[in-house]
Amino acid sequence: MKKVLFALVLFTACLAKAQNVLTLQTAINTALKNNFDIQLAKNNVEINNILNNYGVAGGLPYVAGSASDVEQLSSLNQKFSTGDSSRTVKASNVASNSLNLGVSANMLLYNGMRVVSTKKRLEQIQLQSEQVLNSQLQNTIAEVMTRYYDVVRQQSYSKTLELSIQVSKLRLQILQTRQAAGLANNADIFQAQIDLNQLEQQLETQQLTIDVAKTELLRLMILNPSSKIEIKDTILVDKAILLDSVLTSLTTNPDIIAADQQVKINELVAKETAAQRYPSVSVNAGYTYGRSQNAAGQLLLNQRYGPQAGVTVAIPIYSGSALRRQQKVAETETKNASLQKESLINDYNANAVKTYQAYENTLNQLEKEKKNYALTADLVKLVLQKFELRQATIIDLREAQQSFEESGYRLVNLSYVAKAAEIELKRVSNQLSF
Repeated sequence: MKKVLFALVLFTACLAKAQNVLTLQTAINTALKNNFDIQLAKNNVEINNILNNYGVAGGLPYVAGSASDVEQLSSLNQKFSTGDSSRTVKASNVASNSLNLGVSANMLLYNGMRVVSTKKRLEQIQLQSEQVLNSQLQNTIAEVMTRYYDVVRQQSYSKTLELSIQVSKLRLQILQTRQAAGLANNADIFQAQIDLNQLEQQLETQQLTIDVAKTELLRLMILNPSSKIEIKDTILVDKAILLDSVLTSLTTNPDIIAADQQVKINELVAKETAAQRYPSVSVNAGYTYGRSQNAAGQLLLNQRYGPQAGVTVAIPIYSGSALRRQQKVAETETKNASLQKESLINDYNANAVKTYQAYENTLNQLEKEKKNYALTADLVKLVLQKFELRQATIIDLREAQQSFEESGYRLVNLSYVAKAAEIELKRVSNQLSF
């Protein structure tokens, strides 16, 4: 029974520990769910989707109702020009009531195609906000992946230090055994202990670097920075990326698409501005009811009701050249948006080429460094064996360890740099997946 309980407790502990292991997919999903910039971008998409409507563009009828009821007290002094000219009406505090009800509708028929241009502009703004959201998603995924693999990088180098510490401990044990046999002096033992202490301090410093990297990853995920997470992963680099494919796929980059949409938006703004110089035609209709009642005076009751309809034509004649100047400004802003788009494309092309050059060069170095790392590991084993047989000095072993540590450091950094370049190339070409 005790064995069963022990096994159950052990299984529960292992399960709880496994639940703290953070995978790349979980990190990305959490960041996408919690990221504030993504939430803001989603809200902007929703706002622009609501505004993308013919009514907002001014293409739907406008219907309004009105009502007024006025009660008034006044003094009268009236003389009549017809009939008895001496007839007069004088009264004080005469009550009167005026009631007016009405419904009116106005429909724009033509205004230089301004409504059409405005509706198209609203559509482009909605599409642009969707591209901005897509860009934010890609940027967030890329940043989380980069931070995630930074933790993996730091942990990988920590393993190299741990292996070197094991070698230093073996070296110290060998020297202590020799000293017990009278074949080693205190100076070698002191130096071995100092080297071991330095490596252990270096490992503690590396652990701090790992903790800081994890905290930065938690910040991107919008989680408690003091949360405990464990990452068990390796850096695997996609070696099949081609520069031509990246440059061709730049046309799908959301930032470039959004820049192109901004050019279209400015073109439509110019059309809207130009439309103000054309006549506008609108039709209006309504139904009114009016009733006026007076307690004294010439007119005691006046009641009217009925439908009405009409057409309004407005022709702009002179506006102090303001409309013409506004149109020129809008056209210039369109040119600026086009130049900004071309500049953005040029920057993305240049950055893609530079990133690919770094990617390709790092991959070449990475293959060589993998061989160097394996060689330095074999060298440490060989020199340690020779040291145990007193065929190598303590300096030889220290140099072999140092070569092993430096190669391990270069290897994990080259792997990380290649992975970061891969992530960036896939981000700019809108091919980032996880």
